[in-house]
Amino acid sequence: MPVRIDDIDRKILAALQRDASRSLDEIAAEVGSSKTPVWNRIRKLREAGIIGQTTVILDAESLGFEACFFVLIRTSEHDADWQKRFLAALKSRPEVQEAHRLAGDIDYILKVRVANARAYDTFYQALISEVKVHNVTALLSMEEIKSTAALPL
Repeated sequence: MPVRIDDIDRKILAALQRDASRSLDEIAAEVGSSKTPVWNRIRKLREAGIIGQTTVILDAESLGFEACFFVLIRTSEHDADWQKRFLAALKSRPEVQEAHRLAGDIDYILKVRVANARAYDTFYQALISEVKVHNVTALLSMEEIKSTAALPL
């Protein structure tokens, strides 16, 4: 049964999306409540699966990952064995930040973060050595204009 969320829950979720490292006191003050009810709501939202894993956002360029490629993949393979191997290959590669199966002419799109074009080629060669793909197009992002995981609450 889905959990019902109210306006206070939405305010808490929005506050956490902006900065989950803030203290419970700060979040409670922002949403106009006290600490214990806010903690109970956060616990309820975690248990319901609405709040998932808490992580930090790292600056990729500061850490030497200067190249972001969007990789468009077409495949002529659609059987369960190929898909299982392909998904395992994607999940095992830390360079793949996102992977989506698409409707339309392109079967998959990947967001791949690497140091440079040579590192992308190493990634590409490793991927195609594990699974057969029909066509791969890599698009280099020249500038990241907006990136967020925040939902529009």
